[in-house]
Amino acid sequence: MNRALGGTIDLSEAQRLWEPVGPYLNTASYGLPPTPAFEALHSVLADWRHGATSWEPWAEATEGARRVFARLVGVPTEHIAVSATVSELIGLVAASLPDGARVVVPDIEFTSLLFPFLAHAGRGVEVVTVAADRLVDAIDPTVTMVAFSAVQSATGEVADVESIAAAARQHGVLTAVDATQACGWLPLDAARFDFLACGAYKWLMSPRGTAFLAVAPEHLATMRPLAAGWYAGDDPHTSYYGPPLRLAETARRFDTSPAWFSWVGTEPALELIERIGVPAIQAHNVALANRFRAGLGLPAADSAIVSAQVPDAQHRLERAGIRAAVRAGGLRVSFHVYNTEADVDAALEALS
Repeated sequence: MNRALGGTIDLSEAQRLWEPVGPYLNTASYGLPPTPAFEALHSVLADWRHGATSWEPWAEATEGARRVFARLVGVPTEHIAVSATVSELIGLVAASLPDGARVVVPDIEFTSLLFPFLAHAGRGVEVVTVAADRLVDAIDPTVTMVAFSAVQSATGEVADVESIAAAARQHGVLTAVDATQACGWLPLDAARFDFLACGAYKWLMSPRGTAFLAVAPEHLATMRPLAAGWYAGDDPHTSYYGPPLRLAETARRFDTSPAWFSWVGTEPALELIERIGVPAIQAHNVALANRFRAGLGLPAADSAIVSAQVPDAQHRLERAGIRAAVRAGGLRVSFHVYNTEADVDAALEALS
């Protein structure tokens, strides 16, 4: 869609593409759209309002976003399925497990990753929860799958993905990763895992209603496309009516019909992230988070999310016009590309 900017862009230059009304420290809840995404969305809504175009150009944004996401996580485009939410994509993964499968997850795991597996208890699927820092030790030959978030929603804890992936390979255990709190600031190689799901409305700064699933190709034949429709067809435009079943040979067979306007806003947001570069965003975000942690007397960490126990924190920040969140009983602040050192200092002053 909007590719007028082109080429790489320095992070400080890119910051001009956002317009927060005040320090926004809540990307872990939802990200703010950059100007190209916001303008693309408004343009397409005007076209819809007036019937100024057909729908095919809107659907093209879905394919553009799929291509950019594939590059961001380092796998071929053919390995990426698209849908609206992480839970429905993980639901496909859970449904592919055999009866009696044993799934190990962290004990503070977000339920979009957890509930799809718990829903299969009736056929003997067992879900075992362990402390996040004990996840590697819990991986053994009795485990069918380990499912975990690359970055935990409540605490911001960054998983030791390399050790988890290595232990899973050693014992022949499948891996399913929720990268919703990671993609957009933390470099990830989806090829290290069997499945990697991501909702785009947080760190990928997209409208709610777009999500991705990277599927290792050896699993294409073992997963059932439970919500298959015309967009999962080998050629969507010849898959409108009637049998036989004619699904795509790639991960597109797991697609659901796209919410057009959300994808129109997603494509340019992902393109901008790619232009800035995830490593540059990671360095920026973690530096701001550690500046905030230092101001609270906390040790440095490797996450863009900070969880802390500060009395009346959310109300203090709100009175100062600063947006943050409370999760699992603690203050949660999150720093992204549009944040600055001034945002950190304003938050620390409000909490002092």
